[in-house]
Amino acid sequence: MMFLMVLLRVVDSILYMLLANSYYRAARKMKSYGFNLLYLSSKPPHQPCPFPSITKCDLQGRMSQTLVCDIHRVLLESKSFFPFFMLIAFEGGSIFRAFFLLISCPLLMICDYELKLKVMTFITFCGLKLKDMENVSRVVLPKFYLENVNLQVYEVLASTRSKVVITSVPRVMVEEFLKEYLSVGDVIGTELHTVGCYFTGFLTSSGLVVKHRALKDYFGDRKPDIGIGTSSLYDHLFISSCKETYVVNNEDNKNSTQNSIMPRDKYPKPIIFHDGRLAFLPTPSSTLYMFMWLPLGLFLAIYRMLIGRFLPIKLSLPLGCWTGLDLYLKGTDPKKTEQNRGVLFVCTHRTLLDPVFLSALLLRPLTTVTYSLSKVSEFLAPMKTVRLTRKREQDAETMQKLLREGDIVVCPEGTTCREPYLLRFSSLFAELADDIVPVAVYSHGSMFYGTTASGLKCLDPIFFLMNPKPSYHIQILGKVPKELTCAGGKSSVEVANYIQKQLGDALGFQCTNLTRRDKYMMLAGNEGIVQQVNSKKCS
Repeated sequence: MMFLMVLLRVVDSILYMLLANSYYRAARKMKSYGFNLLYLSSKPPHQPCPFPSITKCDLQGRMSQTLVCDIHRVLLESKSFFPFFMLIAFEGGSIFRAFFLLISCPLLMICDYELKLKVMTFITFCGLKLKDMENVSRVVLPKFYLENVNLQVYEVLASTRSKVVITSVPRVMVEEFLKEYLSVGDVIGTELHTVGCYFTGFLTSSGLVVKHRALKDYFGDRKPDIGIGTSSLYDHLFISSCKETYVVNNEDNKNSTQNSIMPRDKYPKPIIFHDGRLAFLPTPSSTLYMFMWLPLGLFLAIYRMLIGRFLPIKLSLPLGCWTGLDLYLKGTDPKKTEQNRGVLFVCTHRTLLDPVFLSALLLRPLTTVTYSLSKVSEFLAPMKTVRLTRKREQDAETMQKLLREGDIVVCPEGTTCREPYLLRFSSLFAELADDIVPVAVYSHGSMFYGTTASGLKCLDPIFFLMNPKPSYHIQILGKVPKELTCAGGKSSVEVANYIQKQLGDALGFQCTNLTRRDKYMMLAGNEGIVQQVNSKKCS
C-alpha cells in the first residue's frame, strides 16, 4: 500500500512538470491547430513584424559579407523538424523506434518547444550508433533537405562569402548537409551526449543552443552583416544583433508556394545517389498512414510475388494489376533476324524486377544475367537467372551461349539508380550481338524504395511490392541499326554510349560517367565487391 502511494505521488509530480508549466501554451496551440497532427512546431501568437521580408533583400554586392541564420523554418520550408527525426529513427534505428516516436505525438503537442525538442531527441538518439547517424546524415537526409530548401533564403545565402548557421536542433542532424551542399562555414547546434560509440539521447551540459547567446559568443563585439530569421518573437532578439535583418514571412509565400521551394535544376549539388527505404517525407500523418498500411502492404507484397512465381504469365499479369500494379508497355515486340541467335534487350536499371516485368509484359520467357543475387531473390524470380563473374572473357562466353539458346536481358549500368540519371554503360554487351533492342524502364513507388546499397538486398522486391500502387512503365525502342553496331564498324564503347544517350533521351534522364563503384563508395563506403554473404550481395 505504501509503495502504491509513493508511485502515485511520483506520477502526479511528473504530470505536473509536464502539464502545469506549459498548460497555457498547450491550450493556445490546441485551439490554433484544432488538434491537427500535421505539424509539431510551436506557433507563437501573430504580431506585426518590424523587420522586412527576405524578398526585399538585394543580392548585389554581398560577396564580402557574412550571413547568419537558422535552418529550422528559415532555410527549410518545413514548419516542423519531426519528419527529419523520424527519418533518423526509421533509417538509422528501427521500425520499432520509429513507431515509438510516432506514438509520442500526443505528448509532443502539449509540450513547449524546448521540451518537445528534448523528447524527440531522446527517443530518436537513445542507444543509436554514431556510425548509423553518420550514414543517415550522409546518404538519406540530404535528399529530403534539398526538397525543402527555401529558394529565396538560399539565393541570399549563396550570394555571401561567409555563412554561419546557428540552430537549436542537434548539430549532427544538419552539419553534413549544410557544409557539403550549401557550403556553410560553421554550424553551431545543440550537442548530444555520447558513451563510447553510442548516443545516450541526452544533451550535453550546455543544453539547447540559445541562438542570440550563441551568436554573441561566436562573433563577440562584431556584428554579422545579414541575419535571417522567422517572424516569431523568439527570433527577434537573435537577428536584431545583425547589421541587416530579414525574416521569412510565411504569409508572403502563401500565394507563391510553388516558387518558394528550390527546384531541382537549381540544386547547388545534384542528388544522384541516395539510400534509405522511405520515399516520402514522414510527417506525423503520413507516418501514421504508413504504419496502418504495413500489414496490408506486406500481405499484398507476398501475394504479388507468389502469383508471379507460381502462376502462368497470362494469369498472373491481370491478377497483379487487380491488386494495384500499374503496368504500361509501349513499343512492339522485336523479332530476331539471325538464325540460332536471340535478341539482346538492353535495359535501364531501376530495381531487381526490371527483367521480370519486361518478360511479363512481352508474354515471353527471357533470361537475365546478373553479377550477384541473393539466394532468396533467385528462388523467387519467375524467370531464369544466370550469374556473371566480372571476368570479361568468361562472361562474354556465358552470354554468347545464352544468346544461342534464346533472348536475354542485360542491365549494363551494373547497379540501380533512383534519380533521373543514367550511369555509364559497360560495353561488353555491344561485342556480343547485332540484334540489340534498347528498353527504357521507369519505375515508381510512393511509399518505399525497392533498392538499397547498405541494407538487405533480398528485401528489395518486397519493399517495392509493398507500395500501394507500384508502377512500371516500359518503352521498347526500335532495334539499333546494324551500321551503328560493332558489325557496322563501330567500337563497343561507341555503341554503349549511343544506346545510353538513346535511352536517356527517351526517359528524359541525364547521362553520366558515374559507375557502380562510385555509387557504393558514396553510399556504403566500399566498392560494392560482393563477399560470400548473401544478405550483402548487390544487384
